[in-house]
Amino acid sequence: KLIPMNNDFYKHTTEGIDDMPAHLKTMLTNTQLTLSVKNKKLILGTWQGLYLFEHRLKNQNRTISHHLMGD
Repeated sequence: KLIPMNNDFYKHTTEGIDDMPAHLKTMLTNTQLTLSVKNKKLILGTWQGLYLFEHRLKNQNRTISHHLMGD
């Protein structure tokens, strides 16, 4: 595993054993993204997709914020 749960190298378990590994995993994935929309449709390439990750073991309440800009 790239980022194991129990590692002597880092100790940050305030919110559980997955606390510090979740921070490190978040650094490896995007936390913000710019997407193009045309005619009310998301513009993606053939092999592109949109994925949401939860790096914690337990379910968390999350909020997704979006901002639309256009002419």
